[in-house]
Amino acid sequence: MVKLSSRGWFALTLLFSLSVLIFIFATTFNKQTIVSILSFNLLFLGLAILFRFLALVLWGVRIQLMADSLGYRVSLPNCVNMVLAGLLAGTITPGQMGNDPVRVHELYRAGVKLGDATAVVVMERFLDGIILTVMGLLIMALMTQYFLHTFSPALVILVIIAWIFMISILFVPVLAIKYPEKTKSFIVRLITWLAPRFFRSSGPDQGISGRVDREIDNFFMTLKTFTGSARRGLLAGGVLTGLFWISEFLVASVIMMGLGLQPYILESFFFQILIAIIMMIPLTPGSSGVTELSATSLYALIVPSGMLGIFVILWRFVTFYLNIILGALAGLAIFRRELGKKEKENGPEKTG
Repeated sequence: MVKLSSRGWFALTLLFSLSVLIFIFATTFNKQTIVSILSFNLLFLGLAILFRFLALVLWGVRIQLMADSLGYRVSLPNCVNMVLAGLLAGTITPGQMGNDPVRVHELYRAGVKLGDATAVVVMERFLDGIILTVMGLLIMALMTQYFLHTFSPALVILVIIAWIFMISILFVPVLAIKYPEKTKSFIVRLITWLAPRFFRSSGPDQGISGRVDREIDNFFMTLKTFTGSARRGLLAGGVLTGLFWISEFLVASVIMMGLGLQPYILESFFFQILIAIIMMIPLTPGSSGVTELSATSLYALIVPSGMLGIFVILWRFVTFYLNIILGALAGLAIFRRELGKKEKENGPEKTG
């Protein structure tokens, strides 16, 4: 089995995404495509990028307030930077799963206990699931007839699979709180199995084992705290999660307006809820390829064929390729920070 480096996964992600985008553009290209490109209003692209920036800042505020409810003070610039750094990691991991460990690590580096940092990120995912589910059900209730008469059997199956996956995610923290001992036992076995494969050691490290046990206990305690004394952080996180997704979903509507189309806000929001759920499924690195195809299949219902390719390209630029640029800048900031810390630590040794 061939093992790829981070650069290899990154190259594979770009290859998947660019190949699918070229295919979509080529198969939808016609005279209307040329007219759409020449007449596109760049002000709307700038507005779409602003909505994307706003969404990322709201994400950072959510982390800050949830950490604050647990008694930690993490600056907003630090929270936003960890969000951006996670975006780059998400592009090279299946289902963008690499995003979460980066935020956990950066919270830990900011002085948050590992168990508490993990609980914050897990509850973020839980809030995402709750808000996306509520938004999806409300939109479906408002547009039941539209979906019944418009969706093909294949899309209906896609919707069902997406919702089943989302509901399964929502049960994870619930089961962790209700059955802490069984969940803890499973996590310990998982870490025991993973540790030798990721860390070289001559034998079992009892220090690490004891620390893992303590952090898992702290993790479960923090989950319970979020439903008790820290529930203000959970409530604030819920409000910010709603605002985050609204800002995130408005990007597509703004791009459609730039193409001279109606914003189709309700339809677009529902399509992106499905896409967001599909992106969580670990199929390809960064969900590349899968996301573009899903967006093309869904937006073909409201975007003319000749405009579909350019729409998907612009939407992915704002929601994916911009992640790479911002993530690289955030990663550079973290690298400089760590380098500065090492220089300070090594400074006294050199002078002594």
